[in-house]
Amino acid sequence: MFSLIYRMVRDRTLAEDLAQEAFIRAFNAIGTYKTSYKFSNWIFKIANNHTIDYLRKRKLDTISIHGSPHATTADEVSQSQLVIVSKDENPQEFVENRELSGQIEEAIGELREEYRTVIQLRHVEGYAYDEIADIMELPLGTVKTYLHRARSELKKRLSHLVS
Repeated sequence: MFSLIYRMVRDRTLAEDLAQEAFIRAFNAIGTYKTSYKFSNWIFKIANNHTIDYLRKRKLDTISIHGSPHATTADEVSQSQLVIVSKDENPQEFVENRELSGQIEEAIGELREEYRTVIQLRHVEGYAYDEIADIMELPLGTVKTYLHRARSELKKRLSHLVS
């Protein structure tokens, strides 16, 4: 039941609360349960309906991007309008970033295998130094040395990109 509710609300704490409330509703309505139906279907229906009721009752804050409907002058409308600015990269930045990513990947691909592996594990996969040492079965100091050397090599190979 929790899984069903969680998929509907996408909030673990809220899903737990709604599941608990659904169980209480089911307990209070146990007298209406008909044994000709599967119990699991009956209780899932209660949970589903309870969650839908909650979502319908929840009030969402909404605003108009065109300004307040209560504005009477052009100045009031202008002041109450919502201007949406895209924080996404523009097409030129997208192409530049893609090209840069390709150059970085190419530079990483040219590293020695050990260096490439530690860079991937640390900066792509996000592993901690001690986890990398365990994965690669190397001493922690060796992992740190490989990372330092790999970063130095990458810095040399990519120095022409930084002005």
